[in-house]
Amino acid sequence: MQYWQFGTKPVIGLTGGIGSGKSFVASLLKQLGCGVIDSDRFSRQALSDPEICSQIKNIWGDTLFLDDGRLNRQAMAQRVFTSPNQLKQLEQIIHPYVHKLRTVNRKQMLENPAIIAVVEDCPLLYETGLDSEVDVTIFIAVETKIRLSRVHLTRGWSELELIKREKNQLKLDTKAKYADYVINNNGSEKECSDQISLVLSKILQSPDNKSEIIN
Repeated sequence: MQYWQFGTKPVIGLTGGIGSGKSFVASLLKQLGCGVIDSDRFSRQALSDPEICSQIKNIWGDTLFLDDGRLNRQAMAQRVFTSPNQLKQLEQIIHPYVHKLRTVNRKQMLENPAIIAVVEDCPLLYETGLDSEVDVTIFIAVETKIRLSRVHLTRGWSELELIKREKNQLKLDTKAKYADYVINNNGSEKECSDQISLVLSKILQSPDNKSEIIN
């Protein structure tokens, strides 16, 4: 029986730039039998938590909240993504909440015999140090013009908005350099799916079998 750092199945860190198709890749890995921990989903959940909202209100006041008491996420984003210090403040509030949920989910997935691997789907994998808590990392590489087209279509973002969101993150070429595997998602869904199947099979072969794949 093969033993990984956290047990008998690998923990895979999945990351990529905004609009890289990370959610699509995560869904492919889930179809292949992996359990997926979605850090973005937990972060969104945190922003609806009464205790988190109370902490946000204590720092930024009532102006970031709607009349019904819900956090105005667009206003919050406009505030923090133009100020690294304020973004750090928000992350210090949210990250412990996300970490707690991740820890519970990871334990359940590691103990579930039906799950062949655990995937930590996290855009800030390296920035938060989560890369030290996984066995192997996958980076989703996509040309900027394609990512921009995707975020414009799905989120209505301009190029300026994308740059603003990513300027406080580690550069994408650096993330690709750090990754054990690089998946090219510039082409069709079939091409991406084929790469993911190949990478997962290689990961499952052996804890020591790490190599970079770029197609």
